[in-house]
Amino acid sequence: MVSIRMKIRQENINDHKHVFDLIEAAFTAEKYSDHQEQFLVERLRKSDAFIPELSLVAVIDGKIVGHILLTRLKINDGQHSFDSLALAPVSVLPKFQGNGIGGKLIIASHHKAKALGYKSIVLLGHKDYYPKFGYQRADRYNIALPYDAPKENCMVIELVKNGLAGVSGMVKYPKEFMQ
Repeated sequence: MVSIRMKIRQENINDHKHVFDLIEAAFTAEKYSDHQEQFLVERLRKSDAFIPELSLVAVIDGKIVGHILLTRLKINDGQHSFDSLALAPVSVLPKFQGNGIGGKLIIASHHKAKALGYKSIVLLGHKDYYPKFGYQRADRYNIALPYDAPKENCMVIELVKNGLAGVSGMVKYPKEFMQ
């Protein structure tokens, strides 16, 4: 189980190198990864999509063991553009994986995003993991992701009741995701 000494806090500039190394280590053995997530986070931090309050780290005994990032994105239906967030990535050091740290980061990020007024989050991820936190297939909302990925891996969550009411269309990720 997760140490009771674990603290989740906003990432700061002094954490960047540690977070880079953590993300690299977390995805080293991941089969469905391009192993470039750490570079994505660096690009996103410099972008207009970055929201400092939604870059969170999990710390145990002074050591950063996990990280999650939520960034701005749009959902476009051809006539309207809707604000949402992208969850990418969530990372936990390999020796700490399986202890619920990723889940605690996801829940903390949901609370923070909701407090900041966001209504939904979009992600491309493991079909068996994210539904535990309330994520559902995006196509149930008539929302599509711009990736050639199985529909069960394209997911959304409403952070507030009816947070996706009237929202449909294609997800438009920040350009930093496409580099």
